[in-house]
Amino acid sequence: MKGKYFKEQERQVLEDIIRHRRTELGKNFLSQEIPESVLNRLISAALAAPSVGFSQPWEFVIIRDLSIREQIKDCFEAENEKAKRIFQDKPLYRQLKIEGITNTPVNLAIFYKPSSNPVLGQTSMEKTGPYSVCLAIENLWLMARAENIAVGWVSVLDEDQVKRILNAPAENELVAYLCLGYVTEFTERPQLEIANWEKPKYKESLIYYDSY
Repeated sequence: MKGKYFKEQERQVLEDIIRHRRTELGKNFLSQEIPESVLNRLISAALAAPSVGFSQPWEFVIIRDLSIREQIKDCFEAENEKAKRIFQDKPLYRQLKIEGITNTPVNLAIFYKPSSNPVLGQTSMEKTGPYSVCLAIENLWLMARAENIAVGWVSVLDEDQVKRILNAPAENELVAYLCLGYVTEFTERPQLEIANWEKPKYKESLIYYDSY
């Protein structure tokens, strides 16, 4: 059976989705519910990602329960106090709303589950397992953008505490904690670029040929 070939118009749509993908920091999220059918499409997109040795080493915890999200928010607040001290020379940090844990309808914790058996392609580079989970996250993120749903990645968290709150297996590794929701707007440029937190890097400064 032959695989599908795509037309120029379809390629352009994908390019537009990639170029207009954004990280939502939290200020634009709406409380509007995400239909289960839409959420299922996002998860299905994640499951279609490539993985080392076709190991599919990902597990997803869908979190709608507000009481659980409030516990995660408490975890964030504690870690955020540490971050404020680290970035004390950058007053902008305190002005940024960098999470939407309780003001989004759905949170998603995505874990890497190690295999108990050797995995083809992972015997030399163990990190290809978690890297595979990152590919699933990117798939989900792009599909979310195609659904006009925003995604925020909350990384100011204590992994062990999040695992305890979610009763995660000891061997599982938290790769991402995502907030999903509809938004008032998608910004033209990344929000941290607009805020002048960092400047964009251009490909001429990032690409080398044959060696560094």
